[in-house]
Amino acid sequence: MGVRIVSSGDPGIGDPLTLENQVCFALTIAARNVVALYRPVLAPLGLTHPQYLVMLALWQFAPLSVKELATLLELDSATLSPLLKRLEAAGLVRRERDPEDERRLVVTLTPAGREMREQARDIPERMMRLLGMDAAELHQLNAVLSRLNAAATGAGRADADS
Repeated sequence: MGVRIVSSGDPGIGDPLTLENQVCFALTIAARNVVALYRPVLAPLGLTHPQYLVMLALWQFAPLSVKELATLLELDSATLSPLLKRLEAAGLVRRERDPEDERRLVVTLTPAGREMREQARDIPERMMRLLGMDAAELHQLNAVLSRLNAAATGAGRADADS
């Protein structure tokens, strides 16, 4: 394309409608690039990035109902169901009706799913190396992004209420 983006380095200077001053642009590019770095790291496990997120949630909190998992990952059921079907077909999770409430579908890890956690143990360290960032930097970034997500969610709710 031949376009070179040069930032002033000071967010208070310049046109607020330039591409480099847009948080949405920076987030979109960062998300795409970081997820792309995960692909070769997750490939030996046979997981996509969204499947990895499901497995992280299950390694931490299993068993979970599909509704709890969807809430935790902030996914709708139309997105989560195919992920769970693929993970079940791979032998990593099991979906079963709750014997106490047949309406509730519970997701549990299979022995293979539990064992995969050990294989995934080095992923955070590998990602730190690939990103050239240390744990403190990533913790700080995560804290800022969590605040941003909470603010955006709150603003979306406030806008919907008005």
